[in-house]
Amino acid sequence: MTFDNAKSSKRQRDEATLELLRKLMEKLLSGDISTARLAAFELARKQEDGLAVLKEALFGNYPRTAKKAAAYGLRSMKGRMRKMALEVHEQGLKHRDRTTKAVCIKSISLMKGQVSGKG
Repeated sequence: MTFDNAKSSKRQRDEATLELLRKLMEKLLSGDISTARLAAFELARKQEDGLAVLKEALFGNYPRTAKKAAAYGLRSMKGRMRKMALEVHEQGLKHRDRTTKAVCIKSISLMKGQVSGKG
């Protein structure tokens, strides 16, 4: 994952922050959905840095569990980041990968309160 393309990379980051983001990305790519969702939730609390990592996981060539966890993390964003997370989901509706599209459709419906339970 490259952090150079993210808007937040314009400001200086210390090595500890980058290491934390790398570890969370590794956990997000875990085959265990529980571990991946916990990492996604932690990334959601990281504002722009977390948004960049979650967006990469959602749009990148990653397993389905990582995409689902990334969508969960985006749904978990609060405050001013919630609107940006919704925009990322809307971009996913136009993505060429069908898994990304499906995850984004489900996630948007959950964000808007249209779906309850599994489906």
